Amino acid sequence: MSNRSIIHTDDAPKAIGTYSQAVKVGQTVYLSGQIPLDPESMELVQGDIAVQIRRVFDNLQAVCRAAGGELKDIVKLNIFLTDLGNFATVNGVMATYFQEPYPARAAVEVAGLPKGSEVEMDAVMVVS
Repeated sequence: MSNRSIIHTDDAPKAIGTYSQAVKVGQTVYLSGQIPLDPESMELVQGDIAVQIRRVFDNLQAVCRAAGGELKDIVKLNIFLTDLGNFATVNGVMATYFQEPYPARAAVEVAGLPKGSEVEMDAVMVVS
């Protein structure tokens, strides 16, 4: 597929498995799941769930920028939480990163996430 490119930035955590940070096909960018890893130390950030959610959005933002876009270009956001009781906190933090119109979104409670993280997000972005 000749219009496919792999997106990588050192401003977001490196892949911890057999995947790319993002893949761009045409104007669509598929962003892999991000957990609250500090890109330099590759360790989970310390702090409450709001701190962790901010780190995830910062990581997603770094990958968006590496692909030529911004968070506002995300059209679909998937949120995975180990405790759906943190849903209101996600909404509060998300409101500081996004403005209307918001992307389509799903939020799902899961039994576990990589490295014991409490939150993971992946996204689809369209850039012009």
